[in-house]
Amino acid sequence: MHPYKRSQRLGILLREEVADIIMRKVKDPRLGFVTVTDVEMSEDLKTAWIYISVYEGDKDLMLEILNSAKGLIRSEVSKRIKVKFIPAIEFRIDKSVERGDRIDRLLKEIKERER
Repeated sequence: MHPYKRSQRLGILLREEVADIIMRKVKDPRLGFVTVTDVEMSEDLKTAWIYISVYEGDKDLMLEILNSAKGLIRSEVSKRIKVKFIPAIEFRIDKSVERGDRIDRLLKEIKERER
């Protein structure tokens, strides 16, 4: 028996494959430095919410580019992963990196005030 649910295992595999597809197959010159941080799967495995972090460029533009390339990405995923149904893909911005940076800044401010 596997230690993870099937949706978690598929999510991990999708994260790796989608990251590789974005890096190698999406040829939009406006696409900046984008990292796939997480994939959340629905329980029925029919929808995958792919969380991205954008380090350069406009986040809304990056979402628009990736959403316009959903067909290509899903097609490439179907060639690489053998499952009965290829999930529908939805891209979302991962806000955890921003929250982590904000917490770090606040902690540094508190530390400086104590001195």
